[in-house]
Amino acid sequence: MNSLLDLIGNTPLVDISTLQANPTIRLYGKLEGQNPGGSVKDRAALSMVRGALERGVIGNGTRIVEATSGNTGIAIAMIAATYRVPVTLIMPENSTEERIKTMRAYGAEVILTPADRTIEYSRELAQEMEDSGEYVQLNQFSNDDNWRAHYGSTGPEIWRDTSGQVTHFVSSMGTTGTITGTGRYLHEQSDQVQIVGVQPTDGSSIPGIRRWSPEFLPAIYDPTQVDRVIDVSEAEAVATMHRLATECGVFAGTSSGGATAAALRLAEGLDEALIVCIICDRGDRYLSTL
Repeated sequence: MNSLLDLIGNTPLVDISTLQANPTIRLYGKLEGQNPGGSVKDRAALSMVRGALERGVIGNGTRIVEATSGNTGIAIAMIAATYRVPVTLIMPENSTEERIKTMRAYGAEVILTPADRTIEYSRELAQEMEDSGEYVQLNQFSNDDNWRAHYGSTGPEIWRDTSGQVTHFVSSMGTTGTITGTGRYLHEQSDQVQIVGVQPTDGSSIPGIRRWSPEFLPAIYDPTQVDRVIDVSEAEAVATMHRLATECGVFAGTSSGGATAAALRLAEGLDEALIVCIICDRGDRYLSTL
C-alpha cells in the first residue's frame, strides 16, 4: 500500500507529435500534473522538506516560510501537512484564485504581496521573515535539494521511458531546478542530448516562467547544463496551451503551453528527433483566467 508521498514521480509520457507535421519528429509531453499535488513541483518540495527535516532545521513546531508563484507553494503545503509542519506562503496578489484556495485548503497561511512588485518582492519579504528568527525558508531558488530531486527522478525517468533515445529536453525556467537537475543527468548519459530552456519575451507575463533580474537569478541555476534558450511570448504560450487541450486532450497551464511552443519551434529546425517537454501542471488551477 502506497503512502501519498510514494505517488510522487514516475509520471507518464504522452505522444503529442500531432501538433507538428514532420513524421520523423517524435514529440512527447511528460505529464507532471499526474503527481498528487498536480505539478512538477511535488518532486522538489518533497526533496526540500525531507532534507530540512533530516538536517533538523524544521520540526518541533518550526514554521516554514516560502515565496512562490503557485505550484511550489501548493506542493509544500501538501507535503508539510503530511509531516505536520506549519507553513506560511507568500505570493503576488494576482496569483490565480485556484492556487490561493488550494494552499489554504492544505492548511497553509497565505500572505499576498502587491502584484506590481512581482514575486521578487515576495522573495524579499520571505527573507525578512526568516531573518526575524521565527521562520525557516526552504528557499527553492538556492536549495540544492531542488535540482537534486530532478537529477534523481525526472532525468532517469525520461532516459528510461525513451529507451535512451531522447535527443532534446525542453523545460520552462522558473526556479530552474527542473532544467538544472534533469539536464545534468541527461548530459551525463549522452553529450548528444540537447537541453533547451524557455523564458518569456520582454514584457510577457507567464505564470511559472521567469526572466529574472540579475540579482534574483536563482543560485541553483547552472548555465552549463542549458544548451539553448528560447523566448516565448505570453500570446504564444496561451495559444499553445489551448492547442494542447483541443488537439491532444491535454489540459495544462500556461507554462506548459510555453514549453510546448518552444518545443514546436525547435522541431521546425530539425530533420529527425525525439523531443521531451515538461507539461508541468494541470489546467484546472487556471480556470478563473480563461
